[in-house]
Amino acid sequence: MVLERLRLDGKVAIVTGAGRGLGQQMSLALAEAGADVVCASRTKDQIDTTAEAVRAFGRRALAVPTDVRYSEQCNALIDAAVHEFGTLDIMLSNAGIGDARGHSSEIWDVSDEDWHDTLDVNLSSAFYCARAASKKMIDLNQPSGVIINVASGTALRAYTQNFGYGAAKAGVIALTKALAVMLQRYNIRVNCIIPGFVAQRPAATPEIAAMMQKQARYYPVQRLGEAWELGPLAVYLASEASSYVTGQGFIIDGGGLAGGLAPVGFAPEVEA
Repeated sequence: MVLERLRLDGKVAIVTGAGRGLGQQMSLALAEAGADVVCASRTKDQIDTTAEAVRAFGRRALAVPTDVRYSEQCNALIDAAVHEFGTLDIMLSNAGIGDARGHSSEIWDVSDEDWHDTLDVNLSSAFYCARAASKKMIDLNQPSGVIINVASGTALRAYTQNFGYGAAKAGVIALTKALAVMLQRYNIRVNCIIPGFVAQRPAATPEIAAMMQKQARYYPVQRLGEAWELGPLAVYLASEASSYVTGQGFIIDGGGLAGGLAPVGFAPEVEA
C-alpha cells in the first residue's frame, strides 16, 4: 500500500530548470515513479537531453524552452503541457540562479538590474508558474493537484555573498505557505523543498573535488549532498503518500543548519 501511494502513473509533471543539476535529477525521479514530464529551461539542448532520459523510463516527455523571468512564457509552458498531454498534475518550480548576479557585492554596488533579475528568476518565476498551473488545474476540474517550489537554505540564515538570492528564496518559502492555504479548497497541495550543501554536478577537476571535500568536513554528515538525493523527496511530495502534507518546507542539507552552520561568508575571530 505504501509503495503504491508513491507511484505517479498517469500523472503529468512540469519541471522548470530541468536541463541539469537538481532539476534534471528530480525530473528523472518523477519519471521513474511513473510520471510523464515536461522539461523546461532556457537551454534547449539541455532539456532535450533530459527529455530523452525521461523517455528511457518508458514515459512521455516534452521539452519546452522557457525563460521563467517572463510570465507570458510561463503561461505558454503550462498551455503547451496541457495541449500535449491533456492534463497537469504536478508543477515543480526549480529554476533559479545563485551567485551569477551581484555575487559578493556590497549592497551599494548591487545594480537595479542584478537585483530585479535575481528576484525574477528565483521568486517571480515560482509565482508565475503557480498562478498559471493552479488556474489550469482548477479549470480542468481535476480532483487534485500538486505544486512544489524549490527554495534554499540561504533563505533561513544570513547569506552575504548574495543577499538578493537569499531574500528571493525566503520569499519562495512565504509564497508556498500562502498558496497552500489559499488553494487548499481546490485540493491543491503546495510544499517547498529547501536544499543546502548539495552539489549540482560532479566536480569538474580534482582540485574542485578536494575543495568540496574540505568544505564538507564542517557538515554533520561529513559530505556534500548529491543532486539525485532530492529526487525521492520530490516524488514523495508529488504523490498520494503526502496527501496530508501542505504548506511545509522540507530542509535537505545533511544537518548543516541543525548543526549551526551558516553560509555567512566569514570566519569567526577568537582571542588566543
